Amino acid sequence: MSGGGLVYFMLWIILAITASYLIGSIPTAYLFGRRLKGIDIRQFGSGNVGATNALRLLGKGPGITVLALDMLKGILAVVFLGDLLLLKTPLADEIIRIILGLSCICGHIWTVFLNFKGGKGVATTFGVLAGLAFKVPGLNWVLALVILTWLIVFMFTRVVSLSSIISVLAMPLYMLMFRKSAIFVLSGLVLAVIIVIKHLSNLKRFFQGKESHLDLGKPT
Repeated sequence: MSGGGLVYFMLWIILAITASYLIGSIPTAYLFGRRLKGIDIRQFGSGNVGATNALRLLGKGPGITVLALDMLKGILAVVFLGDLLLLKTPLADEIIRIILGLSCICGHIWTVFLNFKGGKGVATTFGVLAGLAFKVPGLNWVLALVILTWLIVFMFTRVVSLSSIISVLAMPLYMLMFRKSAIFVLSGLVLAVIIVIKHLSNLKRFFQGKESHLDLGKPT
């Protein structure tokens, strides 16, 4: 590859990573709080810029919409930007999509639009995994098991943070189970570590018996 060709490819990679980060950085819950109730969602409830806090403060409809949009960010980064970048660079499909997915999740957690303080990354991680499942054979089973794990833990505990932590910790194990490549397992481990760190305060409250439970049967 010539020097000019390498620069061309690198520029496309940098542009795609930046675009993915900016997509992830869109602070959906914050925008909904401002638009629907004129509040800064960071000042109420858990203070988290995520779907669970949006659900508690804004209601089920907006909360579910925020969840769906945060997942959609991950899907767009992996599928749309991934397809676009594959037309421009010779990198392997899986590597491109994983890099874009990780940059999108980082954007959600450390959003440039809110002084690099965003959500905890779970919904966008699920969206990235869903996008990867569309493109990589075998990952649909990993996605299904991760969602099932979340639902089972939530059914017994009604604690969103614990459900999120356990399901994300299980993700690299499921990837190993289905013999996915080392890059997937390593990425899963990195995400698990990041998300556990982001939930340390939730874990502390859980072990103190102070973590909030979410009852979807109650009006919000």
